[in-house]
Amino acid sequence: MSDLTSLTLKAALDGMAAKSFSAVELAQAHVEAVEAAKALNAFSVATPEKALEMARASDQRRARGEAGRLEGAPLGIKDLFCTEGVQSAAASKILASFRPTYESTVTTNLWRDGAVMLGKLNMDEFAMGSSNETSAYGPVVNPWRARGGNAQLTPGGSSGGSAAAVAAELCLGATATDTGGSIRQPAAFTGTVGIKPTYGRCSRWGIVAFASSLDQAGPMARTVEDAAILLSSMCGHDPKDSTSLPVETPDFAQFVGKPVKGLRVGIPKEYRVDGMPPEIEKLWEQGIAWLKDAGCEIVEVSLPHTKYALPAYYIIAPAEASSNLARYDGMRYGLRVEGGNLTDTYENTRAEGFGAEVKRRILIGTYVLSAGYYDAYYLKALKVRRRIADDFDQAFEKVDALLTPTAPSAAFALGEKSDDPVAMYLNDIFTVTVNLAGLPGMSVPAGVDANGLPLGLQLIGRALDEGTLFSLGGAIEKAADFKAKPQKWW
Repeated sequence: MSDLTSLTLKAALDGMAAKSFSAVELAQAHVEAVEAAKALNAFSVATPEKALEMARASDQRRARGEAGRLEGAPLGIKDLFCTEGVQSAAASKILASFRPTYESTVTTNLWRDGAVMLGKLNMDEFAMGSSNETSAYGPVVNPWRARGGNAQLTPGGSSGGSAAAVAAELCLGATATDTGGSIRQPAAFTGTVGIKPTYGRCSRWGIVAFASSLDQAGPMARTVEDAAILLSSMCGHDPKDSTSLPVETPDFAQFVGKPVKGLRVGIPKEYRVDGMPPEIEKLWEQGIAWLKDAGCEIVEVSLPHTKYALPAYYIIAPAEASSNLARYDGMRYGLRVEGGNLTDTYENTRAEGFGAEVKRRILIGTYVLSAGYYDAYYLKALKVRRRIADDFDQAFEKVDALLTPTAPSAAFALGEKSDDPVAMYLNDIFTVTVNLAGLPGMSVPAGVDANGLPLGLQLIGRALDEGTLFSLGGAIEKAADFKAKPQKWW
């Protein structure tokens, strides 16, 4: 039954509907794949018994004619999503003992539609990282290897476990979150499809918070159509989340394959950065040619405040993180390390519970919010954020979507940038603007570099216009015909 793990989500759903195989058979094949792939460290917690129990219930619902749109689909859930009774630690020691008594809204929606949980996926601690090396569980290993090399590569971050699990065919799809590129960059590094929807499309309730005005849930999958199917289930208005948008959720899969002739696609000139590898530039030009061939009109646009996006992001995100993570104090839940007095207990708990990158961002965030620096840093960053959003508004008066590279390079080796935080932060150069403006962004695998490693192209759309991205993403996917897979070494 191992062939079942190589199916797309759509093919698996069709196969179960045709009674070619059962949800239990599909779940068992994936449970075995997860067990055999421990070398990737993609799953922080596997839940095989729960998966088979949910699959049996799924088969019973299908037999009664009550199949949901994801009936029997085995999925991986990023460790940032709270799952009732299952460890939800955000890959941090400080939450290692946390087993929620409730379910996040996004996962509730998935189980409502019949999906099956294979377990929790490894990630950067509290979603802070671009390489999945900050996890308390240890780094995730990208299933891809450079041609002729044996170095272990990063799957990207923070959703590295989600990306690796989908690329290695351990699950049919996965939930992920994106604060500054944490869905799209890992998708580019692993040859998968990832979409960050419009801010507010997916409820944040029950997702461990990093930076509340930037965080957004989204899916990772093997095809554009699979991502569309998952996103339709994940979305929906949630009164428990004050930032959840009260809008209808379209059937996003209907947009895949829709003609894109006549759409205007913008090419932001500011994304041609100094030192960009020639193969990234070449892929971008190829993407432009594919969309031209599909009937799109290509328009050069300007996003003049792009150069300020990374500094603004790395002020706003740590500021919000320092506030959100103040709740982890050893008093109510999670790790508690006793001290001689209350202050010592706080300090000991946080010193032992948080990793180095999380501490770094808390310190930066506390600094920029402190008296005397609030106006100079945080307030100024908020003003820049508004200008970045205005740039996009003006661009979208001329075009329907934008096309850019997803990341400035292919996957790099684990440890290669871990001693240089600034070099690591530069991985987000093409993605953070989308979060700052609250827009939808999608990465589609479009080619490989000279070492045979996958590269992605990014599409950026108007707020609540994910449909156009799925249409354009489908056109790029068809033209690129990306069929490369990692050679199994694990």
